[in-house]
Amino acid sequence: MLSWGNSGTILIADDSQAQLALICRVLAREGYQCVPVSDGRAALDACVAQRIDVVLVDVEMPVCGGLAVCRQLKSAADTRLLPVLVMTGSVDQRAHLDAIEAGADDFLPKPLAIPELRARVRSAMRMKHCVDELDNAAASIVMLGATIEARDCHTKGHCQRLAGYASGLGRRIGLDPLDLRALEQGGYLHDLGKVAIPDAVLFKPGPLTPGERELIKTHPSVGDQICAPLRTLERARTIIRSHHEMLDGSGYPDGLRGGAVPLLAQITGIVDVYDALTTDRPYRGALAPQVAVEMLREEAKAGKRDLALVDEFVSIIVGGDQRRASALPMDTARMQSL
Repeated sequence: MLSWGNSGTILIADDSQAQLALICRVLAREGYQCVPVSDGRAALDACVAQRIDVVLVDVEMPVCGGLAVCRQLKSAADTRLLPVLVMTGSVDQRAHLDAIEAGADDFLPKPLAIPELRARVRSAMRMKHCVDELDNAAASIVMLGATIEARDCHTKGHCQRLAGYASGLGRRIGLDPLDLRALEQGGYLHDLGKVAIPDAVLFKPGPLTPGERELIKTHPSVGDQICAPLRTLERARTIIRSHHEMLDGSGYPDGLRGGAVPLLAQITGIVDVYDALTTDRPYRGALAPQVAVEMLREEAKAGKRDLALVDEFVSIIVGGDQRRASALPMDTARMQSL
């Protein structure tokens, strides 16, 4: 069984200096590093400026109250999995419900009972360590996705371009930060399941047999299964599994139709086809961008793709900004943070 001990950094936000001193003294004795602040804005700034493992926040504070702090932390991609414990002296049951609705992971009534404080902080820290382990696993899988791409010299840069194209299209149509993050992750991981496809099939220069085509079609579901245990890749899984689905039901692996095809998968499917058409492959040379665009529009007219999404993507390509942005090198640290 894993044991992490009482290690980690706890942010404590309370406008009572006496309360701050008490909590810091108790938790420091438990072996935690404490970061005390006296208002909500300082709490949010601290979460951005340094690594915080658990947040302990009072409801009533100046500048920005504890529930507002909780809501902001839980709505941001970088801090949404950070455990937040809310403290309040209110005896109203509604206070507890408000904390839950704000996204709090736990609730501590005031005056604080020291044994309960220790136990709840210990539980929150265990949860944070578990989340960190999932993040580390997700980072490893992202790197695996890059390794799979490196197997084929003809697809060099494909995953990076997809991450740039897809997130650029997502921004253009107004998707939220969590969806944009998923589009970046999906760009790198969409072909993860090809790890299970033999090189003799994956890089075959001639036509595939019917059996080989069916084997290739298993890679979305295999990639989805690899990522299934990882909470941090939950949104990206829809991309991994469904980026080869078509609106008319002719895609794979599930034969989804119309609105059943997830939007993020539709976006990635469009940019995947464009990038494949405009780069050299063993069986043909790269097509001109305008030819690839016309082929995408023909697919949309045939009911396979969303024409409005295709047109938005074409607008990006015509502008050229996304191609330049997606061509920038992405370092290992950035990839691991996805």
